[in-house]
Amino acid sequence: MAYKISSDCISCGTCVPECPVEAISQGADIYEIDAEKCIDCGACAEVCPVSAIAQE
Repeated sequence: MAYKISSDCISCGTCVPECPVEAISQGADIYEIDAEKCIDCGACAEVCPVSAIAQE
């Protein structure tokens, strides 16, 4: 189960450098996680200031 970023994302970018497999990128409106690359480590969710990242 990959992590997913919800519409609560404020596009701050805090999660990007935390991802060890570079699965997070800027989408059209919010950041997105590539489910194929995500290794379910949860590092991104731990640093999100608005709790917009959770497991699917």
